[in-house]
Amino acid sequence: MQYSWLNNLLALRKEQVLTKTDQVGVNIVTELQKVAYNGPSLRFPKKQTFRLGNDFLRLLKPQSIQDKYSKNDIYKKIRDAFDDEGLKKLQFEFAVTDNNDEIEMQTTDFAKAFWDTTYSKTRYTPIIPESGTALEGIGPTEHLIIVVPNFDKQVWHSLQWVLIAAAVFMLIIIAAFYVTVRTLLNQKKLSEIKSDFINNMTHEFKTPLATISLAIDAIKNEKVQNDKTKLNYFSGIIKEENKRMNKHVETILQAALLDKQELQLNLQALSVHAVINEVLENFSLQLKDKNALIDLHLDAEQDDIKADEIHFTNLISNLIDNALKYAKETIAPHIIITTQAINNNLICTIEDNGIGMNKETVKRVFEKFYRAHTGNVHNVKGFGLGMSYVKSVIDAHGGKIRVDSVLGKGTTFIVEVPLAKNTNT
Repeated sequence: MQYSWLNNLLALRKEQVLTKTDQVGVNIVTELQKVAYNGPSLRFPKKQTFRLGNDFLRLLKPQSIQDKYSKNDIYKKIRDAFDDEGLKKLQFEFAVTDNNDEIEMQTTDFAKAFWDTTYSKTRYTPIIPESGTALEGIGPTEHLIIVVPNFDKQVWHSLQWVLIAAAVFMLIIIAAFYVTVRTLLNQKKLSEIKSDFINNMTHEFKTPLATISLAIDAIKNEKVQNDKTKLNYFSGIIKEENKRMNKHVETILQAALLDKQELQLNLQALSVHAVINEVLENFSLQLKDKNALIDLHLDAEQDDIKADEIHFTNLISNLIDNALKYAKETIAPHIIITTQAINNNLICTIEDNGIGMNKETVKRVFEKFYRAHTGNVHNVKGFGLGMSYVKSVIDAHGGKIRVDSVLGKGTTFIVEVPLAKNTNT
C-alpha cells in the first residue's frame, strides 16, 4: 500500500510540477510580449549616417525580446514566477529563440540540459505579438524554452519531507507490529509457564494431602490406636507433611508479595559466615543423606552486612537447596562455598558439580515460574520461584548476582552485597 501510494504521489507531483512550469512560461511570455512588442514596428538607427545595406536591413527588422530584456532580467522573472508557484528550490535553464529557431539568448548550461532528453523535461511557449498591436501578423514568433534538468531527482527532492514522514510512519507501524507480536508471544509463553506452575502446585499439594489421608486412615485402625509407637509414627508423618504444605503456601505468598513489590526488609547487622554455617546445619540431614561433600573457604576478613536476616538466610538456603536438587544421580554432590571482601563488597560464591545448565537456562534462570528442563526425569520438585525470589532479595539489598554454568559439569552462583559501612576492608 505504501509503495502504491508513493508511486501515485510521485506521478501526481510530476504532473503538478509540469503544469506549474507551463503556467510560469505562459505568465512570463504574457509579460514579455506586452513590453517587447508594444513599441514601433520599425527601428530607426540612432547613427547620424545612414547607409543602405546593413542599416537598411536592421531598419526593417522588427523588435525582439533581446532588444528589451537581458538574460539576467528574464532569469529573474522566471525565478520569481517559480517562487510564486511554490517551487522555490526548482532548478531550471532557459533560452529564447527567434522565428528561425535560432537561439537569441540562453543560460550557461541550457544546451547540456536541453540535449539530455533522458533526465530533463523541456517546455516550449511561443511569444506572439498581441492582437491589435502594430506587429500583429508580421512580428516574429519567438519561443521561450524552459528546461528542468534532473527532473525526477528534483521531484523526489521536493517530496523529501513527505517521504521522511512516510518512513517514520512506516517505522511506527513496524514497531507497533513488532511490539504486538512480541507481546502475543510473551503472553503465550507466560500462559505456558503458569500452566506448568499450576500443574506443579497441584502435584506438590496432592502428595502431602494423599500422605496425610493415608496416615489418618491408619490412625483410625484400632491396632494402631493401641500401639503408641505406631500412633506417634503416623502423627509425625501428618506433622511433617503439614509443615511441607505450609512451606509451599509460604513460597506462594512470598511470590505474591514480590509481585506487588511489598518485600519489607528489616535491615540489621548480619554475619554472612554465621548465616552460611546456620544454613548448612539446617541442611545437615539432607547433606548426609546424599553423602554431600562441603568445602568452606570463608576467607573474608570482614563479613558483616546490613541485611534482613530472614530473607538473606532464605537466599543462601535456596542456593544450597538448588545445588542439592540438581546434583547428578551417580555422583555425590560437592559444594564449594567461598567468601572474600573486595572493594567494600562481600563476594560469596557457591559452586557445585551438578548437572549444570545450558545457555538458554542460564539466561532465564531468574525468571518467575521458569524451571530448567531435565528431560524425562521429574524428580526435581518445586514451583520455579526459588531463583526469582533470590534475585528479588539480592536486588532489594542493593547487591548483584550472576551465574556461570557448564552443562554436565556444574553451576556457580556469585552473590555480591555491600559490606556494612562501619567495617573496613
